[in-house]
Amino acid sequence: MHIISARGLTKYYGSLKAVDNIDFEILKGECFGFLGPNGAGKTTVIRILYCFMPPTSGEVKVFGMNVSENPSQIKLRIGVMPQEDNLDPDLSVFENLVVYARYFDIPKKNSLHVARELLEFVELTEKSNVNIKTLSGGMKHKILLARSLINNPELLILDEPTTGLDPHSRRSVWEKLNYLKAKNTTLVITTHYMEEAERICDRVAIMDSGRIITIDSPSKLMSIHGGNLEDVYLKLTGKALII
Repeated sequence: MHIISARGLTKYYGSLKAVDNIDFEILKGECFGFLGPNGAGKTTVIRILYCFMPPTSGEVKVFGMNVSENPSQIKLRIGVMPQEDNLDPDLSVFENLVVYARYFDIPKKNSLHVARELLEFVELTEKSNVNIKTLSGGMKHKILLARSLINNPELLILDEPTTGLDPHSRRSVWEKLNYLKAKNTTLVITTHYMEEAERICDRVAIMDSGRIITIDSPSKLMSIHGGNLEDVYLKLTGKALII
């Protein structure tokens, strides 16, 4: 079953073609990754998927609904972990989760319970009453992940979920994502860390200059082209991966 399908997806910013006529489908329960360097078009694609912006042309459907026609219904069923830190700096960790739950009309009694569960999930229960401004970057990433799960989403979209994290924090996020994947949550991530894609993605789309060069499983791509995913990227694009 396809959770997401895109046909002829194109996005312009003025005269700049950020996404160039791409097609892809994402299956229920899989972890699908968009790989490539900064500027490849990855973030633009997922912003269209979570209805942050419309495509210039082409058709994109999530849960069988057109993103341009049914954004409200789609947003209720997805979770989004953005690349940027947009947590409320004036609130505590716990308050950030509870206040965010209001966007989904979750009753306060329920949101209090869910917030506690999510803080336990990301191993930050002891930081519950701490102000967001005092947290490390790694902890903020974990809170962003917890917040994205507040509505128990069927589809979780993560934009560069481990950028800037130390190796220990990065592995911790991978562990959480693998747990969600095991629960049949559909995951869509963007990353320029090839090791990240190898560890958690069932299939990947390698992008460059707004185009999808190939879509396949990491293991098959490495088997066909040899080496690791970074080697595959170099062979397919003719470019060294610059992070």
